[in-house]
Amino acid sequence: MAEDLTISRNTTKEEQYKSLIPQIEGLLHGETDFIANLANVCAALKEQFNWFWVGFYLVKNDELVLGPFQGPVACTRIKKGKGVCGSSWLQAESIIVPNVDEFPGHIACASASKSEIVLPLIKDGEVIGVLDVDSEFLNHFDEIDKLYLEKVISIILNK
Repeated sequence: MAEDLTISRNTTKEEQYKSLIPQIEGLLHGETDFIANLANVCAALKEQFNWFWVGFYLVKNDELVLGPFQGPVACTRIKKGKGVCGSSWLQAESIIVPNVDEFPGHIACASASKSEIVLPLIKDGEVIGVLDVDSEFLNHFDEIDKLYLEKVISIILNK
């Protein structure tokens, strides 16, 4: 249950992920509904890291459609190859953007967003969605975030 999460903030980022990952596994244990699991993962990540925005976009036909998220209102649909999310979908790889103003074609859903990380959800060799995380600070995301958020995605996809 979400109210049972143990939030640790006075440790390194890696230690925070290491504390949160088993809690996410427990949170999703026994739940087979994909959307419910995405929603709880968003809430857990937002609660632990207090990011500006964290959420999922899901592939529907030829675009990404907004899924569960935590944060201010967001863009509803994103075309393949457009912005950071669409680029992650097209390339089927994680993208770390230290400064969104320097990313060609960045889609500014919220002007307060300064840096971003987007990771694809790949199932059976196909991108089915992306995890998008935004920060109001420049250079907020790094390889530690990439490593552990990819682990979170693995947990989600193996439920």
